Amino acid sequence: MRTKARLKFLMADWGPEKFRRILEDEYLGYKLADGPAAPKPTTPGDHIGVHEQKDGKFFIGATPLAGRLSGAQLIKLADTLEARGSYRLRTTPHQKLVVLDVAKDHVEPLVAELDALGLSARPSVFRRGTIACTGIEYCKLAIVETKVTAATAVADLERRLADLAESGELPHALSLHINGCPNSCARIQTADIGLKGMMLPTPDGDPSPGFQVHLGGGLASNSREEAGLGRTVRGLKVYVEDLPDYVERVVRTFVAQRAEGQTFAEWAHAADEEALQ
Repeated sequence: MRTKARLKFLMADWGPEKFRRILEDEYLGYKLADGPAAPKPTTPGDHIGVHEQKDGKFFIGATPLAGRLSGAQLIKLADTLEARGSYRLRTTPHQKLVVLDVAKDHVEPLVAELDALGLSARPSVFRRGTIACTGIEYCKLAIVETKVTAATAVADLERRLADLAESGELPHALSLHINGCPNSCARIQTADIGLKGMMLPTPDGDPSPGFQVHLGGGLASNSREEAGLGRTVRGLKVYVEDLPDYVERVVRTFVAQRAEGQTFAEWAHAADEEALQ
């Protein structure tokens, strides 16, 4: 069935031991090596910012707004990189761009030029952590619009929570993933705030686009013992137009209630349901 065409269902049915045995015996033809667990990261693994390469040059990770770039932006980007001597570009699963082979003297001028193109190498926490699937605009499976919703929310939250950013109280990493349907191409279950698109009832009886909310998911963290899926609270849904209001409210509640060193994900799993509304 199409609805079951996901590896997660096979893993849930077989379990990791059977999955590994069949992978080794029937597909690879050799045993997979066991080794020490990979170290847990201490920063978001999205490549954002300026980083030195092994050859002494630098790579720059930059983020578009909600993962969207126009053809005109891409043409200007290509011209800009060529003028700075960079001929390699990568895209990432976090909807980011990585510019490679930048000479040290060109780093800061290129950062400014990227910013002028709408590609920030030093973004706000919301611009950095927001990704959105294609949504109803180009996907026949989507139920709600995502890209414009994400861009609008980012701009609104940057303005509303500027006081927390300036005071240093805003967490340095906060992921907001927006998906247009239940298939989770934007990986809502592993986001700090994950939003699954759906149509919600209204008092007049006409359904309105909105989201089911998942809170406190993550793939890995320096402070959590294990990665985990986001928490859902019964009845916790938000209309599209109320999204900035909700995110502002839950972030301010987190800042007010968190213990020292506590991440958003840790707080979201421990908090009372009332605090997450």
